[in-house]
Amino acid sequence: MNLSKFPRYTEFAPQVPVWCVTPNLSGCIHRFFDTSPISPSGRYMAVFQLPFEDRQPMPGEVGTVCVIDLERGVVCAQAETCGWEPQMGANVNWGATDHELFFNDVTPDTWQPFAWKMDPVTGQRQAMEGTVYHASSDGRWLISANMTNMRRTQPGYGVAVPVETCQRNVGPAEDDGFFLTDTRTGKRRLLMSIAEILRKAHPAVLMPEPESYEIYGFHSKFNPQNDRVMLSLRWFPAAAEPQWNMFKINHDAVRFAWVTMKLDGSEVHCAVGPEQWEKGGHHGTWFPDGQRISMNLNIDREVLRFVQVNHDGSELRKIREDVQGSGHPTVHPDGRHLLTDTYTWEPLAFGDGTIPLRWVDLKTGKESTIVRINTQTPAQDAVLRVDPHPAWDRSWRYVTFNGFVDGTRKVFIADLQALLEA
Repeated sequence: MNLSKFPRYTEFAPQVPVWCVTPNLSGCIHRFFDTSPISPSGRYMAVFQLPFEDRQPMPGEVGTVCVIDLERGVVCAQAETCGWEPQMGANVNWGATDHELFFNDVTPDTWQPFAWKMDPVTGQRQAMEGTVYHASSDGRWLISANMTNMRRTQPGYGVAVPVETCQRNVGPAEDDGFFLTDTRTGKRRLLMSIAEILRKAHPAVLMPEPESYEIYGFHSKFNPQNDRVMLSLRWFPAAAEPQWNMFKINHDAVRFAWVTMKLDGSEVHCAVGPEQWEKGGHHGTWFPDGQRISMNLNIDREVLRFVQVNHDGSELRKIREDVQGSGHPTVHPDGRHLLTDTYTWEPLAFGDGTIPLRWVDLKTGKESTIVRINTQTPAQDAVLRVDPHPAWDRSWRYVTFNGFVDGTRKVFIADLQALLEA
């Protein structure tokens, strides 16, 4: 990549070089902290452009996937889609090469969501039967929960469709859960239903009287080795009438669990159950070794900490005793460094709408703010918030993150080579 084609970001004197890679585009975000928008070769970046930033989308409204050539500094490919929401856009994921880009869309006449496999270099496309939340790094598989039902617990992460077209899961569903799509054939299958997960998980997901809850899938992600997935279950007491956005109606009523399994459906474990989640926590992801999970958890009911746990739920512990958790943490393959951001409302934010990208030395506990950037938007709607979502590229040198600068969403790249060599 040739980042000299882009303007530098210099506010608050960053400790590392930072460039804005969407200087002439409004309303742009990259997906999430567990996927890099930078293509496997480093040549391209894929972002999502919201058509507006002051309200949530209605079903059928169109947003745009934009592919940026990081060598030439220009947008080189675009694709319109109805399959998006404000937090994750169209869940844009790269596959194994620069010729495999996956993102969601919706057919408005049926309101059926599906994923595209697109070659941004040639423009060729292939429709998948299933949808994408996360793509395996080898490009072979897509995994997702039911993208239309995710909005029942928290809007922003799936696709917008009319409420009346969505399935309601009262009790453990046998026909809903997590779906695996083979990108070679485009065929989708149910990897495991919610009911089967609850039957097979060991340790078990602690859910008394599951028939009295609405239960849905949410996050799903492959480990770097592509041999295991971690899956997020959410549930809340079933009411007489269907309810939407339980985070807004009654966040405290929602319960959570992380479940892991192999791609053949074996070795199903509840890695972090509701008895831990109810202490307060968020944002788990795989360690680079693909065997452990990192996340924020108020494990002692005192203050949020960075914790780790094995995929089978064993050895849950704090990564360090003296460093406060926040944001969306990832551990570098060197095992020594952790990178995260904060929400604007978390104690380690600056209180003025700006937040730090935190660089933590896990050996010494020393940390520094390597970038400070504004993420506060005028919209009084949590679904429309801007999270930085700092995400490593596949070389583990560059980090992409979101900000809200000059009145719009923008995407940035930071070069952390000097910090990694220090």
